Amino acid sequence: MSSQDSQRLAVIALTGRVLGVLYHQAPQSRDAAPLYASLANPDWAVEWPVQVPELADIAQRMAEGCNYQQETLNEAFQRLFIGPHALPAAPWGSVYLDKENVLFGDSMIELRRWMRKHEIGVELDQNEPDDHIGTLLMMCAWLAEQRQPQRVDELLAWHILPWAGRFLELFIEKANHPFYQGLGELTCLTLANWREGLLIPVASKELYL
Repeated sequence: MSSQDSQRLAVIALTGRVLGVLYHQAPQSRDAAPLYASLANPDWAVEWPVQVPELADIAQRMAEGCNYQQETLNEAFQRLFIGPHALPAAPWGSVYLDKENVLFGDSMIELRRWMRKHEIGVELDQNEPDDHIGTLLMMCAWLAEQRQPQRVDELLAWHILPWAGRFLELFIEKANHPFYQGLGELTCLTLANWREGLLIPVASKELYL
């Protein structure tokens, strides 16, 4: 494996782990709380592996969002990812890829088939779909840590990138909270960086949302 490939996997391992936890775990949870504490200081931007001009502004808004007076991080996370009301931007792939916009749709069954084929397992709460954006980002990170570039590329090209752009578009538009708007923008630029190293084409799939 070339040094460039190793560096790419290292970037995916770090950034995928951080982003995945922020989408999947509540702010007060054991795994997420230290990340939110770190992101409250915008200086983290200089150490983020994906450097772009707009990163400093994103980091500043996320830091301000950690102390947002109108809605706490916990309240925002509940509204954006749990409910009880309809979520502004559903974080599951099959909602975008299935004509009926359902959970556990055909695209998620296809994902599980791919996971079984390659003996990839994730620990989820009972009956939780595997195609949650946070779960998928952490899965990418794990595969990168295991130095499996082919599996990383397949997961990205077949199961994440076909719908993630639409999710992030809606998420940024409707999050209505500076931290999570910044998180969406950070995810966009990070996924764009991951995509640059892809050796297989991104699957073209029709979106229904």
